[in-house]
Amino acid sequence: MERKRSDIIADELESLIFDGTFSDGDRLDEAQLAERFSVSRTPIREALQRLALSGLVEQRPRRGVFVRQPGLAELVEMFEVMAELEAVCARLAARRISDAALDALRAANDRCRQAVEAQDADGYYRENERFHAILYRESGNGFLEQESLRLHRRLQPFRRLQLRLRGRLRQSMAEHESVVAALDAGDGTAAAEAIRSHVAVQGEKFHYLISSLKPAAE
Repeated sequence: MERKRSDIIADELESLIFDGTFSDGDRLDEAQLAERFSVSRTPIREALQRLALSGLVEQRPRRGVFVRQPGLAELVEMFEVMAELEAVCARLAARRISDAALDALRAANDRCRQAVEAQDADGYYRENERFHAILYRESGNGFLEQESLRLHRRLQPFRRLQLRLRGRLRQSMAEHESVVAALDAGDGTAAAEAIRSHVAVQGEKFHYLISSLKPAAE
């Protein structure tokens, strides 16, 4: 499926923020961005709205849109909460998930594998998002699902970023398989621990995020 131009622009803007081209506090001018990407203002506005949902930019009334790069402590705190929310989802889903949803998780993982083989990082991330959305839904708790989706959107740019770490795509896919196996066995404790470890920012992922955030901090 062909991606929307605004999504492509949003991804490129994320990269420009992470590499320091746009720093924390910089104003993002719609007209200048439209000229930069050779598009009308509409896809620029849509791209900025997506970044605002993730919290990477802040829309200030009558002033414009400004880059908001979270500090490392704030980012780590958000990932800690995300890991725990997903662990609760997995624990509940182990009792409630349907056979059809398990099949959907396996299918998403198969497409993740195809994306890894094709070296298609964007394709992998799209299937990865589908995988997690199914897990949230299968918790059977609508409030938990919505809160998980909200924080997931907030962390989207950073979850995409850590997938760039060498070997991370294959590792992520293997972690998905552990989650599916635990859900299939109805083991809520194992499912919760598997997804918690998958989401938590630790080890190499932690150091990669630190190094990636340095340009904005500097």
